[in-house]
Amino acid sequence: MKPLAITPYAAALVLLYVLLSVRTLLLRRRLHIAFGDAGNTAMLRAVRAHGNFAEYVPLCLLMVYGCEVQGLPSIWIHVLGIALLAGRLAHATGVSHIRGVGALRVLGMSLTLITLLVTASYLLVSTARQFAN
Repeated sequence: MKPLAITPYAAALVLLYVLLSVRTLLLRRRLHIAFGDAGNTAMLRAVRAHGNFAEYVPLCLLMVYGCEVQGLPSIWIHVLGIALLAGRLAHATGVSHIRGVGALRVLGMSLTLITLLVTASYLLVSTARQFAN
């Protein structure tokens, strides 16, 4: 069986998720915050970087996987995988370390949303063509 093109991106994103999780857990331990953010800005940023990742990445990976299964050429799976990985890295960095909106947060969400829009569009068109035939 040929390996899926999405696999290395999924693995890299899981590693990033683990990193964000451990960072959040260590910060909780250091600040003695068991739940929530206790009004601490650093804790809030860590929680939101971790949470935002958890909110978007599973759906994005599912959509890219769907595109690959539906026959989207591997080069596009790589483009989408790179965009998603770069977007999530940029967003996590921007949320964690930059005050206000910040260019990295905007870039990260833009790349993530573009990934979702491209994959949804491809899957809708691909499915419509299959039903038309």
